[in-house]
Amino acid sequence: MHLSAVNQSIVCQEYLCPGRSVSLSVYVVLYVATAAVSLLTVCGNLLVIISVSHFKQLHTPANILILSLAVSDLLTGVAVMPFQLILLIESCWTSGPVMCVVFNFVTFQATSVSVHTVALIAIDRFLALSSPFLYSQKISPTVICIVTLFNWLFSLIYNFTLMFVNGNFTNVMCPGKCVYVIDGVSSFIDLLIVFLMPCTLIIILYTHVFVIAKRHATAIRALQVHNSTGSSKNRVSDKSERKAAILLGILVIVFLLCLLPYYICSLVIPYSNADLFYVRNVAVIFFFLNSIINPIIYALFYPWFQKSLKLIFTFKVFNKDSSLMNVL
Repeated sequence: MHLSAVNQSIVCQEYLCPGRSVSLSVYVVLYVATAAVSLLTVCGNLLVIISVSHFKQLHTPANILILSLAVSDLLTGVAVMPFQLILLIESCWTSGPVMCVVFNFVTFQATSVSVHTVALIAIDRFLALSSPFLYSQKISPTVICIVTLFNWLFSLIYNFTLMFVNGNFTNVMCPGKCVYVIDGVSSFIDLLIVFLMPCTLIIILYTHVFVIAKRHATAIRALQVHNSTGSSKNRVSDKSERKAAILLGILVIVFLLCLLPYYICSLVIPYSNADLFYVRNVAVIFFFLNSIINPIIYALFYPWFQKSLKLIFTFKVFNKDSSLMNVL
């Protein structure tokens, strides 16, 4: 289930956009805040994209998935967040029917890719910890690139089909409104594919990941007691994998906390219930908050991102062979 879903046919009635009900100063502050939030989302995720794309040391399977998530968050910041926040401010769609269709489709795409990418991150960390030998032999950056491209292509075909089958490319939008029509069967399928299945997979895999990480930590401590000199390389490798799992676990937990309120509201609160519409609006804000938080998480917890930011802001990325610089 995506944003602004309506499980019924659209019946256009006479509708006029409500006038501004707040003072001019508050109105200006709201628009400045909208611009600031959108700009922060775009800039933060653009920095992540530049970092992972430019520095060859960062071309790892886990970072390629982070790159995919940053691209979907960038798409949200550019083409979804500004329109949604303006819609919340105005209580009216002012961008016309064509942009409404584009807005809904891009929202579908960014949401699907984000959820499935986080599921892929959970799978990646589970394989890295549970089968490290198999992971190092079989899971290469090329393999992850192919999986990531398939994820985007699948989401593109799936969302186009979902909108086309429900007539959202041909329906005439009511003036001042931007909704899409989805029947009960499509809504149930969408709920399974975009929410229940990937989120269940994420929770199950990360539960196993933390159990495995704890088991590894106990085993390593025992090994260090009996053999303080041997297998140092393996200990460092295991520690690195566990640290990556914990950091990406923070990313996943924040993602679920931002995602769940909207989907809970979608299931519990009928779209026609105007009295609780403000609750849905708050849930939508939490939904978009994740696209802003992700780059902040990288900046706080990932040393490679901190180093790459320093190189970007000092313009050293324009130096010859800067892609080979050490950022780890």
